[in-house]
Amino acid sequence: MSSTELPASVTAATAPRVHTVRVGEGEELRSVTLPGLTLNVRFRPPAAPDGNAEALARRAPALYVHGLGGSSQNWSALMPHLQNLLDGEAVDLPGFGDSPPPDDGDYSVTGHARAVIRFLDAGGRGPVHLIGNSLGGSVATRVAAVRPDLVRTLTLVSPALPELRAQRSAWPTALLAVPGVARLFARLTKDWTPEQRVRGVLSLCYGDPRRVTEEGLRAAVEEMERRLQLPYFWDATARSARGIVDAYTLGGQHNLWRQAERVLAPTLLVYGGRDQLVSYRMARRAAAAFRDSRLLTLPDAGHVAMMEYPEAVARAVRELIVEYGDRDRDDRAGS
Repeated sequence: MSSTELPASVTAATAPRVHTVRVGEGEELRSVTLPGLTLNVRFRPPAAPDGNAEALARRAPALYVHGLGGSSQNWSALMPHLQNLLDGEAVDLPGFGDSPPPDDGDYSVTGHARAVIRFLDAGGRGPVHLIGNSLGGSVATRVAAVRPDLVRTLTLVSPALPELRAQRSAWPTALLAVPGVARLFARLTKDWTPEQRVRGVLSLCYGDPRRVTEEGLRAAVEEMERRLQLPYFWDATARSARGIVDAYTLGGQHNLWRQAERVLAPTLLVYGGRDQLVSYRMARRAAAAFRDSRLLTLPDAGHVAMMEYPEAVARAVRELIVEYGDRDRDDRAGS
């Protein structure tokens, strides 16, 4: 993180390269360059179980989209549980992880959704099983609504959808959207160590921070140290927070709840009972808004259930995809 907020004219070409991004066991990174946009992508190369190449060939494409302040590393715990079923890629949204800022400085939900759409169109991997958390959930909702041809199924973990009465614990995050607040907060916390920052984030995002292993804590601190060197990190976070707030206030066809109603893809909704950022009470409204939905509630989970309870989330995603596959085969048989 940095106390510097950069103007919208910051481009990918001027973004500095800092310490190497952590790559977990079995993971690889690649960079995708599009006009005005460069995206870092995390994936797990295929390893056929018992030499079963046919099983690998049947894996369906999937894309994972992280939340505000996160990165593709947020999916490292979940992806191994689904790699025999999904050919998954996790993207760093523009300005996060190892993806530099976009040339146009657009960090709105629509801007992030446009980046995801451009990535999918360029790779020709759609339709995909689209999986998003928090900000990534609102981005995925918008993608599924405006480009149904790109989405087979939709999984949303604590999606950032408009709430009339946000929890008090979410107010500081919303305040980052106010111009100047991010710069002020950076100054006030300049003496905080990376570990102090990480523990603060974990206490906010996890239902029980004690579930984080020592190795996981070290990895998070290492990543925080890396981010502290990025001159655009605070700016990307503040502008993306502003994008969420703006999306919450939009009316008409651009309203996220209205777009949720337009989603055609079978949808899995995952909510944590101890989520301090997205209220647990929104689960029922979301289940009613998405026309073809199923709901997984994890009473002890916080905001990042895919990191706290990856096995439970993976099991629900697998059930959704198998159900979708069965339904798709029935539809083809009946046509």
